[in-house]
Amino acid sequence: MTTETQPSIVGTRPVRPDGADKVMGRAVYGADVRLPGMLVGRVKRSPHAHAIIKSIDVSKALALPGVHAVVTHADFPPPTEKIVDSFRGPGPADWEIERLLARRKVLYRGHPVAAVCATDIHIAEDALNLIEVEYEVLPPVMSLADALAPGAPILHDDGFADDIPGLFELVDGKPTNIATRIELGAGDIEAGFREADVIIEREYETGTYHQGYIEPHNGTAMWSRDGRLTVWTSTQGAFGMREGISRVLGIDVGMLRVVPAEIGGGFGAKNVMYLEPLAALLSKKCGGRPVQVRMNYGEVLEATGPTSATRSWVKIGAKRDGTLVAADIRLEYEAGAYHGSPVAGGARCALGPYVIPNQRIVGLDVVSNKPKVAAYRAPGASAAEFAVESAMDELARELDIDPMELRMKSPARQGDRRSDGATHGSVGTVDVIQAVISHPHYRSEITGPNRGRGVAMGFWQNGGGESSAYANLHPDGRVTLLTGSVDIGGQRASLAMQFAQSLGIPYEDVNSLVGDTETIGFTNNTGGSRTTFATGWAVHQAALDIRRQLVQRVAKMWEVAPETVDYDPATGMVLGPDDRAMTFKEAAARLSHTGGMIQGHADIMSTSMGSVGASMAAHIVDVEVDPETGKVQILRYTAIQDVGKAIHPSYVEGQIQGGVVQGIGQALSEEYVYDAAGNLRNGSLLDYRMPTALDLPMIDVVLVEVPNPGHPYGVRGVGEVPIVPPLAAVANAIADAIGVRMQKLPASPRAILEQLHPEL
Repeated sequence: MTTETQPSIVGTRPVRPDGADKVMGRAVYGADVRLPGMLVGRVKRSPHAHAIIKSIDVSKALALPGVHAVVTHADFPPPTEKIVDSFRGPGPADWEIERLLARRKVLYRGHPVAAVCATDIHIAEDALNLIEVEYEVLPPVMSLADALAPGAPILHDDGFADDIPGLFELVDGKPTNIATRIELGAGDIEAGFREADVIIEREYETGTYHQGYIEPHNGTAMWSRDGRLTVWTSTQGAFGMREGISRVLGIDVGMLRVVPAEIGGGFGAKNVMYLEPLAALLSKKCGGRPVQVRMNYGEVLEATGPTSATRSWVKIGAKRDGTLVAADIRLEYEAGAYHGSPVAGGARCALGPYVIPNQRIVGLDVVSNKPKVAAYRAPGASAAEFAVESAMDELARELDIDPMELRMKSPARQGDRRSDGATHGSVGTVDVIQAVISHPHYRSEITGPNRGRGVAMGFWQNGGGESSAYANLHPDGRVTLLTGSVDIGGQRASLAMQFAQSLGIPYEDVNSLVGDTETIGFTNNTGGSRTTFATGWAVHQAALDIRRQLVQRVAKMWEVAPETVDYDPATGMVLGPDDRAMTFKEAAARLSHTGGMIQGHADIMSTSMGSVGASMAAHIVDVEVDPETGKVQILRYTAIQDVGKAIHPSYVEGQIQGGVVQGIGQALSEEYVYDAAGNLRNGSLLDYRMPTALDLPMIDVVLVEVPNPGHPYGVRGVGEVPIVPPLAAVANAIADAIGVRMQKLPASPRAILEQLHPEL
């Protein structure tokens, strides 16, 4: 039989499996779930940013016709365990319940205090107005400066964290709003700065930004009479959601099923539960009737997790030739109402692109009367690297060295020590810098008044974690691929492509589906740029499992020893002795008559994978600043990134372009604006100014492919790092254009005019 090598699937651009349903409106998102007898829930929220709850009276709401149930904090079972989470850190489990429904204190405007369900949304809204809450209003803490000032109001003054070392420890014998302190570093800071010929020391600030996902949060729950709870929701991780609901409701995970719906954006923020436990409690009170609770977008902005506002102090020293010798950094990150800012991520990534022998990074996690922050694409890295990369730009000017040539003096390479003590694996820093230096954008002249060019680097360590994949082979040779990774960036396509490549079958023959907590093995959340890498490992292993089983079964058909039979993924054929050969489809067709069909199975842990492969990026941006209005126009933008291997280049480019646009928004226009009482003054999409396609040129993308040896196809995660360089790149371009350095972002027209005309 003639065998032909199958064309490569990895690196091509096929149509995504879920595209048609989404374009035609057939895809089912969380708010589209409809169940017989379903009730509608709404949440009562605090009008105050900081207040003691004196009493809650729900009697009038319960008496309203059409109201079926009301829940408050008292309806949660007593917590039995502490939270231990990589992002939130350790903390009392009661804090998680307090965030869902406040008990003693409200800690931000919009903090939930009760939830109600009724036959329709209008009755539910009326019932909210009938819930009477008596408050003792306290002064709010609305900024890092306020939170850290002597005599500042203390948010957590009730001893919640007394038994957890390192959390809200006393300073000079007094309680503070500093939740945790971390310190990273190496070498001798003082000696390092003595070696330096030039030292740059600056202070920087960034605002509070929201992820801007299109779909508001939602949750639908149905508590069956047998004690089983089913939850449908928009989430980035069904298993993470299951664990959280289990904790706060005291229900065994085996009695809880979480079904992830299609997700209308997340960027890290839909790893958090806000409504699902409330819907579940309401359902239980209503005898198991399904209850759906949804937010409007005003609630999303006011009461879900944005990023941290930050303050950073950076001191960097270099020799005359540009070699970096010392860096001293202090990071202050707002956590919002409860501890757990991404300051650790900022500390780990701040100096990620460089090797610096003497360094110290101190990070403070500080609470304030704002919503608890949530992850947002490379959590913590953007703000920290805005500070470092701005200082690097000034250092290049001081040394009169080309900005990228300066970065080439101390690039992080494989084997170099990172700030957190780990060593870099394969990393494409040098390749990315060289790609910038040789790019036509960087080499071109920029002309015209008030125009400037900026560059900046970015680093993200990426993630691994657990993933599962099951693959059912059908008699016609098609395969159903089931994974536990929620699809937020085309993962169904990229996973199906890797699976098809590993089997040597057409991409179109793979039906790529997302399972729920009852149909697939444990899988970590989609986030941290882990999915195409880690779940890609799982689908590859599932394909290898099918290959192994297929060889054994075909050997039986041929009545030969299994070791004489092999599977060739290049041709998609089973090959045996005496030139025997059988196509994948032929073998599949015969399985059902010779013992039944087979399933590929893989449950992969981090220890089963290679290095996750950190991501490095560098961006170039040209801007024009109108000195009369302060408006900044992006003229040209090029994002260069080491992606390892682009499984589906279109989706890789889209991820990078999306991250760039979000970073530009943070640099120029996005920011939460609070008044002194803690009211959000721009809590709508009309007033919270995200950039649109009309504001920006096409974002050019250059894919640098330095294969990650820790993955069978060389994959590195790509979705996090694109948001890291834009803040500094834009700020550096503004400085080049008008000679004014914006050390506080966003660089709004008003902020630029204040810098240009401080006398006004």
